[in-house]
Amino acid sequence: MPLSLINWRQVWVLYRRELRGALRERSIVVNSFLLPVFLYPVLLWLTFSAMVFVEGLSEGRVSRIVLLDLPAEHAELRDSLSAAQSVEVREDTVSVEQGVAWVLDGELDAVAEFLAPGPEAEALPDNFAVRISYDRAEERSRRASDRIESAVTGYRDRWLEREARDLRVSREQLEGFLIYRNNVATERQVGAFLLSLMVPLFVVIMVALGCFVPSIDTTAGERERSTWETLMSVSASRMSVVTSKYLYVATLGLAAGMLNVTAMVISIGAVLRPLAGELAEELQFRIPLLAVPVLLIGALALALFFAAAMMLLASFARKFKDGQAMITPVYWLALIPVFLSGTPELHLTPTLATVPIANVAVMMRDAINGRFDWLLIGESLLVQMVFVVLILWLARAVLRFEDYLLGSFDGSFWRFARQRLLARRSSDALPVE
Repeated sequence: MPLSLINWRQVWVLYRRELRGALRERSIVVNSFLLPVFLYPVLLWLTFSAMVFVEGLSEGRVSRIVLLDLPAEHAELRDSLSAAQSVEVREDTVSVEQGVAWVLDGELDAVAEFLAPGPEAEALPDNFAVRISYDRAEERSRRASDRIESAVTGYRDRWLEREARDLRVSREQLEGFLIYRNNVATERQVGAFLLSLMVPLFVVIMVALGCFVPSIDTTAGERERSTWETLMSVSASRMSVVTSKYLYVATLGLAAGMLNVTAMVISIGAVLRPLAGELAEELQFRIPLLAVPVLLIGALALALFFAAAMMLLASFARKFKDGQAMITPVYWLALIPVFLSGTPELHLTPTLATVPIANVAVMMRDAINGRFDWLLIGESLLVQMVFVVLILWLARAVLRFEDYLLGSFDGSFWRFARQRLLARRSSDALPVE
């Protein structure tokens, strides 16, 4: 049906009716409004808190280690390790092979073997090298290795300071060279980087989740409540009815995405502050003003896409439960490009801009980081809208069949496409005798 058959006044009336009805549905309110506001901030807090809790449990475990061939000149290192409450230095006199066997059996966590320094380090008297044997497949053993390395590094720094003072040379002259790290990124840039890793992913998830329940309720739910046929008999055209439903589902998806972004920006500082300490205090979690319209337009494009795809598939279901089964694959398949594009080093390119959903996610991530390539942004939005138009064109073709509108067709969209759309095209292509 052409757009001229759409009465936009009727669409507006039906659209408001759908929105009022949505506010009475508990499942829609929870999925489209409450989950975006509370779920992911709370989920982030629980995730980070669980990580800190597990880290605390790991820190509380005592590492069982053995020091082999420690030079007498460096006995201070053994004393410092023995004084640590998190390390148990065993006095076993064993071979390296036996110690490694105990590590593999779980009786020890790590073995530190002190070796003679290499040729380039022999000039410094009493210099030494350390080889740590540990089981990388075990967390306790990895942590024991880290503790030994940290203790040896701290002791070696103090020892080199003393040696440099005795030789009356600078630390740089003794060590050869030092590496100094200078972070030129501002606290605002670091905060924006952290937001760019989470916001696009959560926007896609929440827009899809915001469209999920409304798309089923307004199609399969209407059939299950036996109100679909009544709605098709009102004075408004079929196209006006379907358009109002489509705009209603897209609106809830857009609202879910924007509410999630707002809640995340507001709460992420409070979530990270007790976990990261002073570092989180310095970070500034702000989205650039120029990125706000990019996020809004990107979320709108995603909402139009998910609303069209989910409504098209769910409209063939007769019950709400069947509608869930029909559109769940769309939800999961749509998330694959997002995870594939989750590499921070990946930026929007002409090729990536042709991949639906992933292009919008990377576009939003670049915008949060202050990267605005307007030609690629335009290409991404154009590609996304092309897919929306294709789905709407397919829905328009489906609307021409009466048995679909009346709910008498028994089957999914794929069965309908094979039996009606593809069969019709094949018959149209047959030569007329």
